[in-house]
Amino acid sequence: MISIFVTIKIKDGFLEQFRDASFGDSEGSVRDEPGCFRFDILQNSENPQVFHLYEVYEDDAAFDAHKDTPHFKIWRSTVGPWFDGEVQSVKMQTVFPSDGGWREQKSCLLNW
Repeated sequence: MISIFVTIKIKDGFLEQFRDASFGDSEGSVRDEPGCFRFDILQNSENPQVFHLYEVYEDDAAFDAHKDTPHFKIWRSTVGPWFDGEVQSVKMQTVFPSDGGWREQKSCLLNW
C-alpha cells in the first residue's frame, strides 16, 4: 500500500467552503474507489488555514485512478482557486497496518 500526505494552505475567507467541498472528494474516494483505503481531512491546530489530507491506496495505479474520478475533478476545480501557495505532497509506503489490515478496515470507512 502507498500513502499520500498532502498539505494545503487555504486563503482567508474560504475555510468553511474548503471543508464542505472536501467532504465530497473524501467520501467519494472511500465509497467508490476499490483501491482507496483511507482518506482523512485534518485541520492544523496551530494554523487553521492549513489542512492535511492523509490518503491510503492499493498502489500507484489506484492513486492515478483517483485523480481521474469525477469527485476528484470537481473537488480540484472547486478548491484550487482557494489555495494559498503550492500544495505539498509526500508519498510513502505503509508499514502498519498490514495490507490485509487496510483491506479489512475498508467497510468501516463507510460509517460516517
